[in-house]
Amino acid sequence: MSVDVETAVGRRPGPAGKWLTSLAAAGFAVVVVTVTAQTIDKFHWWAGFILVPGALIAASGGPLLVRGGGRAFVGYLLACVGGLVFAVGAMLMFGVIAKGWPFMITLPALAIAGTYYWRSADPLPRAFHRTVAMLALNTAALGVTFLLLVNDVLDFGDTGWWGGFMMVGGAIILGNGLELLRHRIVYRAQAVTLAVGPAVIAFLLGLRFLRDWPF
Repeated sequence: MSVDVETAVGRRPGPAGKWLTSLAAAGFAVVVVTVTAQTIDKFHWWAGFILVPGALIAASGGPLLVRGGGRAFVGYLLACVGGLVFAVGAMLMFGVIAKGWPFMITLPALAIAGTYYWRSADPLPRAFHRTVAMLALNTAALGVTFLLLVNDVLDFGDTGWWGGFMMVGGAIILGNGLELLRHRIVYRAQAVTLAVGPAVIAFLLGLRFLRDWPF
């Protein structure tokens, strides 16, 4: 006796079902933020004009994201842009933009880092993309550090602490450049040379700021 798998486990939602699910999730997010803001007496109703469009933009990316292929990348971009707009609307509704602005550094950086899923099979563009993604993660960490500083969780005093992030960025560029040495590709030496130059400059500048050297 044959058994229809889709009948047994339930049919997968079609395109309309995916859109409805995505819109429902967006609506739920808007309701949660709005109700929470009203509960803690931080409700700024006009922020809804930013919050709702952001949720709808993000929702439009959801169905494309799950379809795979090139459409998934477009869906990812829409979801990231919508999520960023939604985050701005949420901060405005809660009235915490003065303390939460570092999120505008961290969230776009994480969105860029997330594109590494669509990496190239060719070693050279893959190394470049990996470098960009890792630099984006470093930038996201910078945003988190700013967030902690703004909210008085950290205090580095007069130290040029941002130099540490510049040094990490230089190390990322150098490491990904040297990684190309293990691949037999055209222009390998030129690509490594182009990576080493900026890496050394970024590292030395970061060290200069971190150690507060006068030169």
